[in-house]
Amino acid sequence: MADQTDSTAWLQEQLHEGPVVAYVGLRADEPARVGGVIGRHKVVSYFAGCGGMDLGFHGGFEVFGATVPELDFEIEKAYDFDERCVETYKQNISDRIEHVDLSNFDPKNAPRADVLIGGFPCQDFSSCGPKRGLTSSRGQLYRSLIDYMMHHKPKVVIGENVPHLARMQKGQVLKTILEDLSSTGYKVELWNLYAPDYGIPQNRRRLFFVCVHPDLDGFPEQPAPEFGRDDGGYRSISWAIDDLKHTLDESVPNQSQYFLASKAKKGNGQGDEKSKRDQPAYTVRANAKSRVQFHYSLERRLTVRECARLQTFPDDFAFPHSATTNVMQIGNAVPPVLAHKVAEAVSNFLKASKI
Repeated sequence: MADQTDSTAWLQEQLHEGPVVAYVGLRADEPARVGGVIGRHKVVSYFAGCGGMDLGFHGGFEVFGATVPELDFEIEKAYDFDERCVETYKQNISDRIEHVDLSNFDPKNAPRADVLIGGFPCQDFSSCGPKRGLTSSRGQLYRSLIDYMMHHKPKVVIGENVPHLARMQKGQVLKTILEDLSSTGYKVELWNLYAPDYGIPQNRRRLFFVCVHPDLDGFPEQPAPEFGRDDGGYRSISWAIDDLKHTLDESVPNQSQYFLASKAKKGNGQGDEKSKRDQPAYTVRANAKSRVQFHYSLERRLTVRECARLQTFPDDFAFPHSATTNVMQIGNAVPPVLAHKVAEAVSNFLKASKI
């Protein structure tokens, strides 16, 4: 399992330089007013995928026998390029999603919102991807967040991506993205969150880019870890999915979907090997078949539902496609519970803000 080092120290190591606390940009030439909102804060979601981040910001769902509280956010509009993701989103969240190529999308066609969220595509930044970084058109898609920021001036923007991004080109890729975000006039802070710290039974670490309008004082407070080795340990894969062990039908949606394979073998800690019963699962990957980890006690790979559980999707969140497509959607998603922790921090910050 990954070493759970302090996130700030980890980022310093990747960047080979001083503290990484916040990038504070200059004010934009024409800063817009940030008006107050009575009731729910409106959210626009870019790169919504199947809806993990959006579900987390809304809340009000049940996972692991507990209800995740509903928050004061309303998803005004969501966008994604993948038609199959749009279908999954409509089936489980709402029909307020549009099939759009955000690489050439004019932000004036999107509604104005208090909060913009978006996990921009990670494939060119992932340690298991082509590692093209910012040289590809897909690697430049984070700039669509910037286009929206410049046009609509939301109060808060939350971007998300993989931690390998911080190691690319000796930290230059991360520095470029932070500088581009801060050039809008927004204050920018980077959060490095480890999913098991927040009760998610999966070895998953993600970066969150937290951008705050310059007219607002302060910053959302980074969520404090709630679990760890010193206070009872992290939730394990068996804790999360053991009740599904003898179910292979659709009495639980997607539990009958899984990939056949001969046997587990030694892998890289992210697939094609047997899970360890008493530890968090390996990272749930978007690569299907050979990258879906094996069950800790059964001679099969994890089912689509078991993967969804490890990502903290509720059991009634059904994935309507083939096993390959469903695993891809699940693996690409932000775990809803992790997104909810970030959303709570943003909600508390907005409640305390005077504008």
